[in-house]
Amino acid sequence: MKSRSPRLQDRRRFLRFLGASPLLAGVGWPGWLAGQQEISARPADLLKLLGEKPIASPEEASSVFDFDVVARATLPPAHYGYLATGVDDDRTLAANREALTRIQIRARHLFDVSNVDTSTELLGERWESPIVIAPTGSQKAFHPEGEIAVARAARAKKHAMILSTVTTSSVEEVNEARGAPVWYQLYPTPLWRVTEALVKRAEAAGCPAIVLTVDLPVGPNRETARRFSRLDERDCTVCHDNTTYASSIRNKPMFDGIDLAGVEDNIHLGMTWDFVRRLRDLTRVKLVLKGIVTEEDAALAVSNGVDGIIVSNHGARSEASNRATIDCLPEVVKAVGGRVPVLIDSGFRRGSDIFKAIALGARAIAVGRPYLWGLASFGQEGVEAVLQILRAELTEVLQTAGAPSLSEVTPRSVVLD
Repeated sequence: MKSRSPRLQDRRRFLRFLGASPLLAGVGWPGWLAGQQEISARPADLLKLLGEKPIASPEEASSVFDFDVVARATLPPAHYGYLATGVDDDRTLAANREALTRIQIRARHLFDVSNVDTSTELLGERWESPIVIAPTGSQKAFHPEGEIAVARAARAKKHAMILSTVTTSSVEEVNEARGAPVWYQLYPTPLWRVTEALVKRAEAAGCPAIVLTVDLPVGPNRETARRFSRLDERDCTVCHDNTTYASSIRNKPMFDGIDLAGVEDNIHLGMTWDFVRRLRDLTRVKLVLKGIVTEEDAALAVSNGVDGIIVSNHGARSEASNRATIDCLPEVVKAVGGRVPVLIDSGFRRGSDIFKAIALGARAIAVGRPYLWGLASFGQEGVEAVLQILRAELTEVLQTAGAPSLSEVTPRSVVLD
C-alpha cells in the first residue's frame, strides 16, 4: 500500500483536531467536512488550510452547503449570526441534523424509475415538488432584494412559499413577484387588534392560508447570534432600532398603518386553544399551526378545526429541547390520522432528508437556511440553485429506493436506527 502524502496526512490531522475542538462542539461545520452541518469556524481559515475556495457562481455548487460558505464570507457577522444561531449551546440545532443521519434508506431495484413524479397536494392545490419555502424574517439583511428575489425564484421553480410576519417586503409586493398569493405566517402579538389587522391584510391580498406560529412561547437565548454580533464593528442602530419590539418592527411593511402602542413582543404567553378558535372564527382562509411536535397537541389541533400542521422547532431557534423534528414526526402523523396534511421543517439540507420525512408521513418539507444561504450568495439565482439541487437529490433518492412517485414512499422505505 502506498504511503499517504504529507499534505494528506496534515489535512487529516487538521480535521481530527477540528472534530475534537470544543469551539465546534454542538454547532457543526461544513457539510463537506463532516455530518452535513452548518459552518461555525472561520471559512477563510478552513478553506486556506484545506486548499478549497468558495464557489464563484451557483453553477459550481455541489451541494447547498457550498452556499453556506459563501454566505459566511459575504455577510456581516451580526447578520450571519442571526441566520446561523440556535438556542443556548445550539444542541437542538445539531439534533435536527444528527437525527436525520440516523435514518437509513432501503435501496430497491428493478423498478421503472425513468420518470419520477415528485408532485404533492397541499390544501387543495397540486405542486410539482414537496419542497416549500419556509417563512424567514428580515431577508433584506441577506440581500438587497430580500423576499422579492426569493418569490421570483419560487415562481421560476414552481414552489409553494410562506411569507413571514416580519418580512422586509410587503405581502402585496411578494405576491406580485411570486405571480400568485403566498401563504402568510402569523406571529400573534398579545394585542388582538394587531393580529386582526395582519390577518385581514393577508386575506385582502389573496393569501390562501394563515400559518400561526405557536413554537415561540418564550424569548429564546440565542447565544451564537450575540457572539457574532460582538464581532460586528458596524453601528447597527443606523439601520434599525432594537431597543423595544415595537421599535424593531416599526419599519416592517406588514405593520404599516397599525397602532403599535402597547406592543411589547410578538410572543403571546397567554395564547391558548381559545386563541386558535378565535382565529379560526376570524378568517375564511385555511388555518395551519406551525410548531406542533407532540401527539397530544396534534390531536387538539385537529379537534379545534385547523387545516394543516407544520412540525417545527423554529429551525432550533425557539427551544432547547434537544429533540429533532424528524423524531417528533411519527407521533404527530399517527395522531392526525390523515385528517389534515402534516408538513415539517427544521434541519433539512439534503434530498435524502426530504425523502426520509416523506417516508415517515410528511406531505411536504419546508426549508429555511439553505435558500437564505443561496440568497446571501447570489440573490435569486442562488435561491433557484438551492431549490434545483434539493429537487435533483430527491429525484436520485427516489430512484435509489425504487419509488417512481412520492406515493410509493412508505415507512418501509426507511430504517430507524
